[in-house]
Amino acid sequence: MPEIDFAYIFWVIMLLAGATIAWATNFVSIPGNWIIVGLAALFVAGMDSGDAPSGINWNAVLLLGLIALGAEILEFVAGAMGASKSGGSRRSVALAIVGTIIGSFAGAVMGVPIPIIGPLIGALAGAAAGAFLGAYLGEMWKTGRIDKSIAVGQGAAIGRTLGTMGKILIGLVMIVVLAVQAIDV
Repeated sequence: MPEIDFAYIFWVIMLLAGATIAWATNFVSIPGNWIIVGLAALFVAGMDSGDAPSGINWNAVLLLGLIALGAEILEFVAGAMGASKSGGSRRSVALAIVGTIIGSFAGAVMGVPIPIIGPLIGALAGAAAGAFLGAYLGEMWKTGRIDKSIAVGQGAAIGRTLGTMGKILIGLVMIVVLAVQAIDV
């Protein structure tokens, strides 16, 4: 019977718990996927498993980094395309990003009365509302046309929501990759 390394199991559980908390920060526009990469790197450094042929090693950290980079690109492109496909200006795209960050935090705070899921859903809704408002204000500032500003705001909200949902799903994939790598020792 193989010997069980309880310290390794404990630290894997801590890593997966930390990764799950980091993943949840994606809802409020905090780069949770990059925090997962950082936690994995700390794990590898702390466990001195960087050159191990299997398990969580530097190759796994590199893979997680590439996945996180893909998620960031997806989120940015989806958000920017949402506003620009509607004819939005750079100003409206920039303000949509600022609105997303502010809106996601405000939504998370407003969702607090509903345990666990309230802040997550509130953050998503707040991010969409913030993207809409930011793009709307940016386009109104530039053109002064309400109809165009509404269309750009809607595009920004839809793009940002789809991008964030993609990033959140990719974050879940990252946690699964960590769990699979952890048991592959």
